[in-house]
Amino acid sequence: MEPTPEQSPHHAYPDHWEADVVLRDGGTARIRPITTDDAERLVSFYEQVSDESKYYRFFAPYPRLSDRDVHRFTHHDYVDRVGLAVTIGGEFIGTVRYDRINEQGRPASAPADEAEVAFLVQDAHQGRGVASALLEHIAAVARERGIRRFAAEVLPANNKMIKVFRDGGYTQRRSFEDGSVHLTLDLEPTEESLAVQRGREQRAEARSVQRLLAPGSVAVIGTGRTPGGVGRTVLRNLLAAGYTGRTYAVNRAFDEGLATLDGVPAHRSLGEIDEQVDLAVIAVPAHRVPEAVADCGEHGVQGLVVLSAGYAERGAEGRELQRELVRQARSYGMRIIGPNAFGIINTAESVRLNASLAPESPARGRIGLFTQSGAIGIALLSGLHRRGAGLSSFISAGNRADVSGNDFLQYSFEDPDTDVALLYLESLGNPRKFNRLARRTAAVKPVVVVKGARHSGSTPPGHAVPVSRIPDATVSALMRQAGVIRVDTVTEMVDAGLLLAGQPLPAGPRVAILGNSESLGLLTYDACLAEGLRPRPPIDLTTAASPQDFRDALAEALADGTCDAVIVTAIPWVGENGEAETGDGQVLAAALHKAVAGGSAKPVAVVHVEIGGLAEALAAASSTAAPRPRTVTPAADRPQAATPRSTGPARSTAPATPTAPAPGPAPGADQAAPEAGPAPEAATGPGRIPAYPAAERAVRALAEAVKYAQWRRQAAVPGKIPEFLDDTIDEPGAAALIEAQLATAPDPRGRPLTHDEARELLGRYGIAVRPTLPAPDPEAAVAAAARLGYPVALKTTAPHLRHRADLGGVRLDIADEEALRRAYGELTDLLGKPAELLPVVQAMAPRGVDTVVRASIDAAAGAVLSFGLAGAPSELLGDTAHRLVPATDRDAAELIRSIRAAPVLFGWRGSAPVDTAALEELLLRLSRLVDDHPEVVSVALEPVVVAPHGLTVLGASVRLAPPPARNDLGPRRLPNY
Repeated sequence: MEPTPEQSPHHAYPDHWEADVVLRDGGTARIRPITTDDAERLVSFYEQVSDESKYYRFFAPYPRLSDRDVHRFTHHDYVDRVGLAVTIGGEFIGTVRYDRINEQGRPASAPADEAEVAFLVQDAHQGRGVASALLEHIAAVARERGIRRFAAEVLPANNKMIKVFRDGGYTQRRSFEDGSVHLTLDLEPTEESLAVQRGREQRAEARSVQRLLAPGSVAVIGTGRTPGGVGRTVLRNLLAAGYTGRTYAVNRAFDEGLATLDGVPAHRSLGEIDEQVDLAVIAVPAHRVPEAVADCGEHGVQGLVVLSAGYAERGAEGRELQRELVRQARSYGMRIIGPNAFGIINTAESVRLNASLAPESPARGRIGLFTQSGAIGIALLSGLHRRGAGLSSFISAGNRADVSGNDFLQYSFEDPDTDVALLYLESLGNPRKFNRLARRTAAVKPVVVVKGARHSGSTPPGHAVPVSRIPDATVSALMRQAGVIRVDTVTEMVDAGLLLAGQPLPAGPRVAILGNSESLGLLTYDACLAEGLRPRPPIDLTTAASPQDFRDALAEALADGTCDAVIVTAIPWVGENGEAETGDGQVLAAALHKAVAGGSAKPVAVVHVEIGGLAEALAAASSTAAPRPRTVTPAADRPQAATPRSTGPARSTAPATPTAPAPGPAPGADQAAPEAGPAPEAATGPGRIPAYPAAERAVRALAEAVKYAQWRRQAAVPGKIPEFLDDTIDEPGAAALIEAQLATAPDPRGRPLTHDEARELLGRYGIAVRPTLPAPDPEAAVAAAARLGYPVALKTTAPHLRHRADLGGVRLDIADEEALRRAYGELTDLLGKPAELLPVVQAMAPRGVDTVVRASIDAAAGAVLSFGLAGAPSELLGDTAHRLVPATDRDAAELIRSIRAAPVLFGWRGSAPVDTAALEELLLRLSRLVDDHPEVVSVALEPVVVAPHGLTVLGASVRLAPPPARNDLGPRRLPNY
């Protein structure tokens, strides 16, 4: 909305205060500043408030607002007097205002830092979290305007309002004065207030998705009059899935006399439907969507699935249509899946919803699936169906204009029917929030992600997201830090999902391999070594092994305390006539089920090659779907003529000791991560064993489970930021330096610091940078060396030669003046004039390993801390590790150890181990610097020479700039893409 001329030109309408929010019940509303144009809306709103609520607001009967009241409540300067309103459908449902006051409680202006605050919420909307959302937003506005405290007078009987203040998480003081409760709230955010805010956000966003997935009634708008077409297909799929709610077909082109279509009521508009419609599936051309959305909003529809195309995937014009679609839907309190969506599925027995274009609803299971691509969604549904996997829920979000992967994570975290969340993402609208939500969800259930459009360098069509310059390798590392299982293909996603949904988490990397093929066992063994697992020598049961032999061997392996997981390999066995038999896979499946029936806490996977019926039999029982009734004859009662028992002992076919280094000490059984509870529908089944057609696929899925289990054990005891850092850090001094430097840089892009400026700033955080002295000529170089003391280094600082020792721009271990003059001459003769080379002299550091430590702020992902070894090989191989800031002691330790060249730091090939403790401390100090001061947008410490005792920072570059806006702080709000 635009300000009117009556409003002060010095305080323009603050449109950045406008926000869409999700309320407690999952509906949406808009929060915005109140303007002089809102007089009629305010009067209408007040007339719908009960006398009791008016009494609580004004402490006296107050049946109507006077003209003076209306003027006062709609005229604000947006500094000392501010009013916010919550609107749905353009009408007010709640208001809040503050007035700045002085110590005597009288109206005041800055520098007074206290304000009186008052709320009023329409009775029909009380209990939806309206006042809580308003408190978050008015507090943020007040802080922006220099107000630090709120004062409020509340009648003792107004328990709801007292609870809003009490539950906000802010530091507060309470007293009873003159018959009312006097509350004072300190508006500085606290850990508790942030936790409260995020907890409310999580519950509200989860509820908003739940409303979409479990509606009591569905209307398909755009249902065709003849078979075929998108709308008619969705209606058919709804009916075929056995949807338990009420279904309606809607099309304005229906004949007036048409009463039913495919057995469901047919209507020309939602207004003809006498009952509440919870969900509308819109399948009309894009130019007719606004009319359909308005019809939905005016008749109380709670959510929309927009299948219609023709939006942001078509370019700038379509993107604006998409934004208008979202604005229109949110104005009515509705959330949107789409546009250009494939649809949604909920297999819960109480819902059985298939509001999608998928012709067959998947079986009920424990996997939740979110995809931003309809084509990938089809492929995933097909792949899961072939593997016998069931789903709990499915969302194909299309252009992802509103409901996103973040919302799906919020829902999956709370959904008791989901054990594993699978996400195919092509863009991240809010990477900071995604990492936060993924970390919390991964702490209780696995999150598996495939990231499409990794290397295209552009946003997928239809997706409007913040620009990020972080390479994909960094994105992957940050996901790993958050506990996300990042895989490269949808096939790997299905492989990992099946294992994680059907098997317990492994307690460590030790793997037992058994089967009836020596060759397949060795392939599995090699695959384990390649994935960093610790396989035991494969046990060859020979091709004559019977299902009973498999059962006995598997039971023995599961009881063996020296392994953490078991991979069973199986090929068609040889019959009595010497010919290969496909065999009865159900017999072998039953034998394996019996082996695991004792409730082993170890995961089991099967690698099979063309054994007829085995994959199907295992899928029926290992499926994350509810098992269908079937009779399985026990293996002992089945004919065994074609599968004679082995007459000799099983053979070990690999070296006794694996040659691959272990990724870490194997945890004991008591360290096993708590596994997700068993699926209720599979609790009585014989066991759930995933099957794979290739060894490397099974091993890769198991390796991901091992890494995830290790992360989860570590996440149970989070890392810390050492307290000793506080004693050696001058945060106020650093802030003063930063403010002074930025004051001299009118360019909004900021400025790089000089060497001395960078040394001073880093020194405030206990990071000592070895000084350098300029050497514009040989005499200056000699004088600098005399001042620093021999031996010294002579190096160029020209941008094209910096840190390029391979180009000859560095001379080390110069012992005396003669050697220095000679080195200076060689340098200038080889590379150019001193004015071009900008040579400097620096005292030599103790010998060690050259490393690089960096920190940078990405506008989308946040501050990232990076570490690697210095030199071209590491750069060429991309051997750099990354962690999000703020980093803990555990993050710093893992950062050092996660690069492939890490053995160099720990005594590789007989070299002396370096002081990694000092390196970890340096990482923590740099993390604190960029976390405390977001104006520090880039820091590079290169090289950092790490010696056996201590380290030396030889070079540092720092860039300051106004900090990028953060979308993960402040009050709750939905993104506007």
